[in-house]
Amino acid sequence: MSSYQQYYVPEQSRFPIFAAISLFLMVMGAAATINALGDPESNAVYILYSGLAVFAVTLFFWFRTVVREHIAGLDSAQLQQSFVFGMGWFIFSEVMFFAAFFGALFYVRNFSVPWLGGEGEKGLANILWEGFESAWPVMSTPDAGSAYALADKNMSWPGWGHALEWLPMWNTIVLLSSSVTVHFAHLALKNGNKKGFNAWLGVTVSLALIFVGLQAAEYYEAYAHYGLTLNSGIYGSTFFMLTGFHGFHVMMGGFMLAVMLSRSVFYNHFDPESHFGFEAASWYWHFVDVVWVMLFLFVYIL
Repeated sequence: MSSYQQYYVPEQSRFPIFAAISLFLMVMGAAATINALGDPESNAVYILYSGLAVFAVTLFFWFRTVVREHIAGLDSAQLQQSFVFGMGWFIFSEVMFFAAFFGALFYVRNFSVPWLGGEGEKGLANILWEGFESAWPVMSTPDAGSAYALADKNMSWPGWGHALEWLPMWNTIVLLSSSVTVHFAHLALKNGNKKGFNAWLGVTVSLALIFVGLQAAEYYEAYAHYGLTLNSGIYGSTFFMLTGFHGFHVMMGGFMLAVMLSRSVFYNHFDPESHFGFEAASWYWHFVDVVWVMLFLFVYIL
């Protein structure tokens, strides 16, 4: 007769309800904020901020409860396995999230824009847009108010002569380096070197902050010098939606790693055998790095 391991079932919790409500507010607030761009009287952004605030508070207390249960020894190998599957499904959902945006970029570049230029059996040359020529990045838009100097300046690869002046190149170097440093932190933790773990993880968090700062500088350059905004046609929409959502995920992943660093430094959490919280955050960080490599290739290079 086989024996079954005792499985810890936590007590009833309101955290899932609060999380669902906050996510609903975030989604509705984000959609309303994008639709109200340029409207100074819109208060949609406050809905987004409220959802973010409630979600952050909910996650803080929820994860604190989980950490306390783990420290108290209430979880089991089965529960630990459920954490692994849970994080795996979460990362998979993020993969599908970005797949939708990459799919939209692929459809626009390979179908919609050529059709508007009269290419293929579904070509609509000069029917919907007088004088439109198929090109990527799209050089002009039917809205004169959203014109930008894309013919002379854009965010694409500037050539080897200007590579060192190109912010996306430095962003790539920084983010790929952070993937290496977080791996070194993991190795140090598995070898019982807590000082090395804290040092390498601290470097990773610092690189995350540098990446966000460089992306902010890139956005300022796009808005202030190129006139490229979220309303600048389909190129502006796809560029800022893909890079913006990725930047948000970098901030989220960096925050997760910063929390792990604070747990290790101030509370001496994690040991070579038990450190799934850090492992989950490092998995997510590697995922963020892979997404950036795809962004770098399909948004900036190709």
